[in-house]
Amino acid sequence: MIELIQFPWSPFCIVQRRILEFAGVRFKITNIPNTDRTLIWKLSRERSYQVPLLRDGKQVVFETADDSQVIAKYVDHKLALGLFPPQLRGLQTILWRDIENEIEGLGFRLNDIYYPEFIAKKERLAFVRHKERKFGRGCLEQWRTQQAELLAQLEQQLLPYEQMLLSKPFLLGDRPRFVDFDLYGMLGNFLASGHYELPAAHTQIQAWYARMAKVRATDFPPLISS
Repeated sequence: MIELIQFPWSPFCIVQRRILEFAGVRFKITNIPNTDRTLIWKLSRERSYQVPLLRDGKQVVFETADDSQVIAKYVDHKLALGLFPPQLRGLQTILWRDIENEIEGLGFRLNDIYYPEFIAKKERLAFVRHKERKFGRGCLEQWRTQQAELLAQLEQQLLPYEQMLLSKPFLLGDRPRFVDFDLYGMLGNFLASGHYELPAAHTQIQAWYARMAKVRATDFPPLISS
């Protein structure tokens, strides 16, 4: 059985979890503390400490670069989901780089300001220390004071995706591709605290997000092998 090792609110973990749900395959979830990556370090043979990590029998799969998409491509190949069709290769790369930089960067900041609600008390010191070493002293409080500005920026960054959905149910056509799951994961992280809703102006994204939350591979015709 496939095992997904994660922490639940991570945008990149949400991506892989939703892909596995979409596939309809049985899988196991193992949650680890945000501040203790020992299991990841061990399973990857000291080659990674990042979530998510996927274990499929003796096969251990993890990302090798910031935008490698190794896990999604492994699952896509194993289960024939059609998430990375050759004709969309370049376009998807452009889109997921934007999604995982511009959208994710705003989403996690807005989620992280509520960290006491989802980080155990005993882990909060390590969490704050990690954030401040990466983003500067007082970053979490700074993001809180910038909350309205960050929300406005997120609405603006989502505008091209709203426009893409005006004439089709998914970002690139009539069935979801990897970038749909990628954007879903980044927005899932943004919404994880329960303090936000998707921008009211983006009605297409709202409908798409609801669609993505329940869509399954069996909703579409089988892919034709070339």
